[in-house]
Amino acid sequence: MIRFGRLGDTILLQPLLHKLHMRYGRPCQLLALGDWSPSLYSAQPEVAGCIPLHSQYGPMWMHPQRWRAALALRRLRGSPFYICEPEYRTRTKVRPMLALAGVPAEHCTFIEDIPSIEDEHWVDWLLRFGDTTPTAFRADSGSAAPPAQAAAPQLRVSEAERADRDAWLRTQGMSGRPLVLLQPANKRTMRWNGVRAAEDDDKSWPAERWAALARAISYRQPQAQVLFCGSPAEAGYLDTLLAVTGAVSSSINAAVLPLARLKALLEIAHSMVSVDTGPAHLAAAMGCPLVVLMGSRSPRMWTPRSGSGSEVVVLGGLPAIRRVDEIETAQVVSAWRALRWRNAEAIAGTDAESSAGTTAYSAGCAG
Repeated sequence: MIRFGRLGDTILLQPLLHKLHMRYGRPCQLLALGDWSPSLYSAQPEVAGCIPLHSQYGPMWMHPQRWRAALALRRLRGSPFYICEPEYRTRTKVRPMLALAGVPAEHCTFIEDIPSIEDEHWVDWLLRFGDTTPTAFRADSGSAAPPAQAAAPQLRVSEAERADRDAWLRTQGMSGRPLVLLQPANKRTMRWNGVRAAEDDDKSWPAERWAALARAISYRQPQAQVLFCGSPAEAGYLDTLLAVTGAVSSSINAAVLPLARLKALLEIAHSMVSVDTGPAHLAAAMGCPLVVLMGSRSPRMWTPRSGSGSEVVVLGGLPAIRRVDEIETAQVVSAWRALRWRNAEAIAGTDAESSAGTTAYSAGCAG
């Protein structure tokens, strides 16, 4: 499978990857942008391996990694290829790479040939695409219709990722406490010279409202650890939010989290509040109860989905609003308080401290 998407786009592939695994009886190889695919799919049986690609831009001769990717595709050229890219990228980026790899046209099927339905969720479009079959494989019995597939991502955590998470929680003094994650940034938040101006980012929620939300959560759940989280590029922004929040409690903090650690934390987290961005989709895929703030996108098409049935509450989005800063703090606090939170059994950890923390979690939920 080939997809040149961002973090959220890559997460939304999981139901399709599972479907193709069931159809063909073999796990998939995933060619995707960024370094997040190996972390996302580290424990997924439907993915045999990931072929990373750091950039899709510029001529191929300037990017040795793209040559290596083409060589990896060449070794797979006898397999069915599913290309989940819009037409313009397929024409300019994917088809030249497939040609270089010697992949026969009859081994390929393209999502651009499957018209989308108005307001159709991206996952539903992907699953319809999974019903197509490249010409060369239409007589293959392995392409028979698979069992019904849940139309929502569901990701797993490896034992190594759990061990890293538990060690980090002990180091930070957070073991055994309910964990509420706040994801304030999105891919547009940071520019080369600092934080993007709020008027240029429809997903930007004012720092004062994030601070008020953190204080409200800490007041409601005094045993919880409230954690602003983000990528290394967002570290300064997180520090700014923490400063605006004020040193009212050691229970409010900030952390730069590698993706694998964030995934493992979401496996046990009490809840998350996030703007519409990749980590929100990751929270839903990990079964973490979620409130997501949407700007100028349609919730029908882009609401994070949970394969485990955990609750996802959407505030904003078209046609109701066009900007996240139209959402008031009280709305978010109310939505967070109304979430169906995880029960104690769902967050029991794998080591003694995590298991002991279940009691503290239950007490926090009752607060």
